[in-house]
Amino acid sequence: MDQKATDTGWRGSPEVWLETAYATLIEAGVDAVRILPLARKLKLSRTSFYWFFKDRDELLAALLERWRAGNTGAIVRQSQAYAEGIAEAMLNIFDCWLDRSLFDSEFEFAVRSWGLQSAEVAAQVAAADAARIEALAAMFRRFGYSALEADVRARTVYLVQIGYISMKADEPLAARMQRIPDYVEIFTGRAPQPREIERFHARHGFAASLPNNGVPS
Repeated sequence: MDQKATDTGWRGSPEVWLETAYATLIEAGVDAVRILPLARKLKLSRTSFYWFFKDRDELLAALLERWRAGNTGAIVRQSQAYAEGIAEAMLNIFDCWLDRSLFDSEFEFAVRSWGLQSAEVAAQVAAADAARIEALAAMFRRFGYSALEADVRARTVYLVQIGYISMKADEPLAARMQRIPDYVEIFTGRAPQPREIERFHARHGFAASLPNNGVPS
């Protein structure tokens, strides 16, 4: 047996255990994320878990770190991405809502549900909310909005999206794309240019005919 198989083949790996824990959290909630059921799913021994994690709490902490790095990190990065103006900057943020590799809405819902059961997780959710809103506010300030207006607009953008997630709104892509130019104008006070909408559509593999106002027909 080669060294790689000896080290990981029958024990899994930290990534395999974490990915299974993630999938279980999404599917059944945090109470289902337990060592023995995970081991059964992976067809591994329960003791193999302890090669990679000290205990269940360490696994849960790793899940939360994955959530923070992914979802909060994406909003912060997108808020700082290059844009010609605030409308394009807002479209950079909207990339998060349409690209699961940037922002995982199912993971977000699961962690927020977890927070209803744990004061510690609720505090982490609140800290993430504050960091994300501040990143959005900083984006608005960068384009000349006053501190108060930036804060209000940031909260409007963010709370609308959290509402989408909390309600598990299932909106067809074509319908959402049709609404996005108006969302941008409502959130920023600036209408996106047709070229900005075209670039946004291209990033998401969406084809639509664009009349002069930039709204897909």
